[in-house]
Amino acid sequence: MNDVSARPGHAPEPVPAPFRERLLPGPGAWLIALGLGVIAAVIMLPLQPLMAPGVGVLVGAATVVALVATSPVVEVGDGVLRAGPARVPVDLLGRVTPIFSAEEMRVALGPDLDARAYVCLRSWARTGLRVELRDPGDPTPYWLVSTRRPDELAEALVAAGAGG
Repeated sequence: MNDVSARPGHAPEPVPAPFRERLLPGPGAWLIALGLGVIAAVIMLPLQPLMAPGVGVLVGAATVVALVATSPVVEVGDGVLRAGPARVPVDLLGRVTPIFSAEEMRVALGPDLDARAYVCLRSWARTGLRVELRDPGDPTPYWLVSTRRPDELAEALVAAGAGG
């Protein structure tokens, strides 16, 4: 038997998630990060000309790190839907409804929004998914999750057992 994962003391290889997306900002946010670095350098130029480029790079890099660090991950894997810091077992999920347009998402977040819903939203991802919860112990009626690939996320959830 040559399977290393079957030997005692060896952990099995992790199974890749059928869906994983980090909701990184669009190009405009990256340009803003660059612009903040340039602005910081220009502000420092009259005060400390030798330090100005370094401060500009530092501010730009810090902005990029903050954008990446605050970008939530939406993932389906190991029988769990993860959206940002929240997790729910897929077997507690009901109907899965992809939202394919910015207008549908606006309505879902506005007039149709239930205040008890869990929302993982990023304004730069204008499409999303609504998935109902079937947990009698949880007052949350549904999750509304931003994603740039709502059809793929819906397919992954259904394949994992949601909606049944």
